[in-house]
Amino acid sequence: MGFNVLVVNCGSSSIKYQVVDMETKDTLASGLVDRVGIPGTVLTHKPEGKEKTVIEKDLPDHTAGMQLVLDTLVNPDYGVVKDLGEIKAVGHRVVHGGEAFAESVLITDDVKKVIRDCFDVAPLHNPPNLMGIEACESLMSNIPHIAVFDTAFHQTMPPENFMYALPYEMYEQYKVRRYGFHGTSHYYVTQRAAALLGKPIEQTKIITLHLGNGASVAAVDGGKVIDTSMGFTPLQGLVMGTRCGDIDPAVVFYIMEKLNMGPAEINNYLNKKSGALGLSGVSNDFRDIGDAADAGNARAQLTLKVYANRVKSYIGAYMAQLNGCDAIVFTAGLGENAIPIREQICANMEFLGIKMDTEKNKVRGEEVDVATDDSKVRIFVIPTNEELVIAMDTYKIASK
Repeated sequence: MGFNVLVVNCGSSSIKYQVVDMETKDTLASGLVDRVGIPGTVLTHKPEGKEKTVIEKDLPDHTAGMQLVLDTLVNPDYGVVKDLGEIKAVGHRVVHGGEAFAESVLITDDVKKVIRDCFDVAPLHNPPNLMGIEACESLMSNIPHIAVFDTAFHQTMPPENFMYALPYEMYEQYKVRRYGFHGTSHYYVTQRAAALLGKPIEQTKIITLHLGNGASVAAVDGGKVIDTSMGFTPLQGLVMGTRCGDIDPAVVFYIMEKLNMGPAEINNYLNKKSGALGLSGVSNDFRDIGDAADAGNARAQLTLKVYANRVKSYIGAYMAQLNGCDAIVFTAGLGENAIPIREQICANMEFLGIKMDTEKNKVRGEEVDVATDDSKVRIFVIPTNEELVIAMDTYKIASK
């Protein structure tokens, strides 16, 4: 019997899942439970090579949601395993592991305490991540559960890149520093880029661009992150779908005063109402912003320019830190699919050895090199596969 891993990613009102056969690395099924704890809960289940199944059933909490997922996986009509005994381990995506974890770990009470201690710094993600862990443990207590952290890959950053210029006791007492996120994605595409370069990863200098609704850049030297754009929280760095990214911190107090806001309101304003949505007034979806820009909407056009310029600035800064660059990697929803945005980001960087072939760039969701033949820096589009990273780490730890 094979070794199947269930990969679980719990949001505040959602459960994403995949079942991966570790012998073949094939995904047997994937799905999403949406609106957990909210009227109108829907499970969308897609077994590989079969039609998707949609189940509408109100679910009070994540435990009920996970029970429905498990029932679906063993269903004789559209399930993918005969019984739950065929699932040998569960891998959980956890956004924030603080300084405690530089790699994935077997979940224990101590690990859960660290996840709980990080609630303050990842209030949107860590509480539902822990809810998902506890729900799965209650339903599948006889198999190993592994935590895979978004922050782990960035733990190789040196202090000169992760420290803020605040009074030092803020770091000593409260661990205020830059952590970085999207680590599993940056890790996966770095490995793939090294393979495409045909070089040992230790000899590579790679800049990875995870451009989705949330977005971050990482400078990876010899397979180790030396800098990344997100900070203490995922709010720092690039312009994102609804997050503002880098701003003058004094702006926060100015807005609070002008709009008579408290801490929770300004946090929501900067995280949920800003970024591309706030700037364009159109949407947080770059497809809609692109359509509006093509139709002559000046704010949409400005948003795309601001977005591309911010990414470009980070590429320049990270090339300086790396003292060169073998490859730039575009990944995640926008990076893999937004042809004009990739072109805009790479435009006018010939001096840095970055030359895009605009014909080769006309691809979506494929693993491909879109640089010109004479470009000193390769430009890769690599679809990310965070679930496979989680499954492989889970397999590695659980099979011990």
